Amino acid sequence: MAEAGLNPERPVPGFGRGVFRWCVTLLLLGTVLVFVDIDKLAQRLGMVPPTIVLAVLVVSLIQVALSAWRWRYTANRLGVAMGFGFAFREYYLAGFLNQVLPGGVMGDVNRAWRHSRSAKRLQQLAIVHAVVLERLSGQLVLVPVALIAVSGLWWTGQLNSQFGDAGVSLNLGYWLILPALAVLGVLLVSMTGFGARFRRYVRRLRGDVRRAFLGWRNALVQVGTSVLVFLTYMAVFMLMATGMGLFVDGTPWLLVVALCPLLLLAMVVPLTVSGWGVREGVAAILWPLAGLPAEQGVALSVGYGAAVFLVSLPGALALLVRR
Repeated sequence: MAEAGLNPERPVPGFGRGVFRWCVTLLLLGTVLVFVDIDKLAQRLGMVPPTIVLAVLVVSLIQVALSAWRWRYTANRLGVAMGFGFAFREYYLAGFLNQVLPGGVMGDVNRAWRHSRSAKRLQQLAIVHAVVLERLSGQLVLVPVALIAVSGLWWTGQLNSQFGDAGVSLNLGYWLILPALAVLGVLLVSMTGFGARFRRYVRRLRGDVRRAFLGWRNALVQVGTSVLVFLTYMAVFMLMATGMGLFVDGTPWLLVVALCPLLLLAMVVPLTVSGWGVREGVAAILWPLAGLPAEQGVALSVGYGAAVFLVSLPGALALLVRR
């Protein structure tokens, strides 16, 4: 008799979704490459010197350290003890797994699991919330910055008018669809036996949000750290742009600064592997709308993704350490 959970006829949970995301990633990348000049793209990527790659590594280490410290602070606010060395190692590992596994969040799931498996049951939910709220802290800075970037580009006329029309319709769609789905989800939960448990969970989550974010000190630490982390992302983009000679060719650096947050926001969409394909597709659309060659934006996007992947590789060493 086969052991429970080892049925060879049952597919691995999530395997189909993982294959689907890999297929979507390759499809999007292939579509983008069809519509750009491959020779110009390769020329841009080949211009990046080793010194730029080394600088990206240093900036990325700072980014991991800041993010790990933010995670440790959030966990401590929820009553979970965590050393900085452990936080740095596990965050580096999560960054590596997010680069190679579909969805872009599996590293964070593993981060929560590795931390909670040896904890007491009462602390396990707080450990999971610490990971979720730490990631949320970063998005609370990224989303407003991306909105400011879009507004600035639109207000200064850097983007064509059709982008404004498309953006308005898209925003209206989001404002109509997302609240409707949220209301539907609440109704479905309330009609099932999970309603009471769901309400208890919401109360617990609300309390953890208060402990992690409310108060001047918490808000200052969370927002301040997230701003610094965001600046490290932008520094990587600007370093890669410098290495590719974009500014030497006359590309306004302020325009690149305004466009890059939109690439970061595109990576949040959990459709592909680490945002590959989605990020390049957005770059191929945004750069021509801003009056710049599509190859330039795609090269910057690919270079950023490749640099982040390379610097994340040492994180795999954390797999050798037993929690």
